[in-house]
Amino acid sequence: MAYDEKLAEKVRTALLGLNGMSEKKMFGGLCFLMNGNMVAGVAGERLMVRVGVNNHERAMKQKHATPMDFTGRPMRGMIFVAAKGTKRSDTLAKWLKMGLDHVRTLPKK
Repeated sequence: MAYDEKLAEKVRTALLGLNGMSEKKMFGGLCFLMNGNMVAGVAGERLMVRVGVNNHERAMKQKHATPMDFTGRPMRGMIFVAAKGTKRSDTLAKWLKMGLDHVRTLPKK
């Protein structure tokens, strides 16, 4: 699956300068990791965000959020954000902050 290069660049720019960040091709797209833990990614035109199980319901109540369901079964703690939800830099930043906040609670890999 190809991924939206423009969205990937927007995510890359938003995360620029944070310690421990790296990129890896995963899930048929491009993922952004902090200290080895996935924060977010780009799959097709959608943003994937690792919000964590505890924040899953809160994230799902947000506009443009849907369950991440690669296998046909939703993965709790992971969501997709539709392209409309990432067009503005402030809304993209909100989603990335949610992913960063969760990943910062995890041990480094």
